[in-house]
Amino acid sequence: MPKQPMRIAGLALIAGASLTAATAQAQDKGTVHLSYVEWSDAVASTNVVRAVLEQAGYEVEMTSLSAAAMWQAVATGDADAMTTAWLPTTHADYYERLGDQIENLGANLEGTKLGLVVPADSDMNAITDLNDHADALDGKITGIDPGAGLMGLTEDVIDAYELDLDLQSGSGATMTAALQTAISNGEPIVVTGWTPHWMFARWDLKYLEDPENVYGGAEEIDTVVRQGLEEDMPEAYAILDAFEWTPEQMGEVMLMNQEEDSDPYENAKQWVEDNQDLVQEWLPEA
Repeated sequence: MPKQPMRIAGLALIAGASLTAATAQAQDKGTVHLSYVEWSDAVASTNVVRAVLEQAGYEVEMTSLSAAAMWQAVATGDADAMTTAWLPTTHADYYERLGDQIENLGANLEGTKLGLVVPADSDMNAITDLNDHADALDGKITGIDPGAGLMGLTEDVIDAYELDLDLQSGSGATMTAALQTAISNGEPIVVTGWTPHWMFARWDLKYLEDPENVYGGAEEIDTVVRQGLEEDMPEAYAILDAFEWTPEQMGEVMLMNQEEDSDPYENAKQWVEDNQDLVQEWLPEA
């Protein structure tokens, strides 16, 4: 009978040695550098991709930048990839300027939308209604970080509709905080919004109609990588190329990230663990 525990112990040692060898092999794959913006969708997608790349054996470093700097980092090779290229409209200026210095792997998420957002019970239904409510809105549209393409488009909206409102810059976090305060107090507010975003799951909201179509139609979020990544890290390139999910799946992660004291990286690892069927579609066959 004593032989059985010894056999189990021996198997455990073998398994431990195999795990150590696998870890060492994983470390030899190198480091993938991901750049991103502190937007809820970008935080969700970048951390999920990080977790998947780590599952495949890569070290991953993430760097938070402005939108312009994020694009520039990939173009210069300071970053290997980003998963947050809103095209064809929002990031059109960056793509026009840097498109020949990067490689676009195509959409990782389709079904996006941009526009001005108000509480669903608001009397405002279209952008053309805003001037009639300018005083109640304190003469402002609550925006996000000034480098975002959405902000540039909103300036175009102000001009196109001759709005008596100023665009207030801030961040995604300050925008949603202002939205929460206004809703709690029953006050009118208009914010720059986009889908996918967790705020649509949290509150009852609506987009204002855009009859001039300044914001454009539905967009997609693309994965963009530096030139030469396919040659340098073919497996990482293949994972980034295969990465694709739905607004609903992204929304699950974004809602997890809104829980108090939650860690987006830990949430992403948990989501990846719980969705291995999908993750295996992104991983190259062994």
